[in-house]
Amino acid sequence: MFFYVYVLISEKDGLFYTGYSSNLKQRLIAHENGLVNSTKDRRPLKLLYFEACLNQKDATRREKYLKSGNGKIYIKNRLRKYFNPTGLML
Repeated sequence: MFFYVYVLISEKDGLFYTGYSSNLKQRLIAHENGLVNSTKDRRPLKLLYFEACLNQKDATRREKYLKSGNGKIYIKNRLRKYFNPTGLML
């Protein structure tokens, strides 16, 4: 069994939402259908990034990191081509 840490981006406000779940597909459907209080008013959402962990403790620790300032920098660096597809300095 895997635990998935995931990052969504709101197409409404451009902000990240980070969470974890043992069933990523089901959790994304819940987000899409407005069943998650913290994201229901921020839809539409797009899955930006996810990782699989072998246990819940590792997933919650990784979730906490990705929610931090350094974690957000990590995501932006990891997906720099997504955020800056031309590669030009902004």
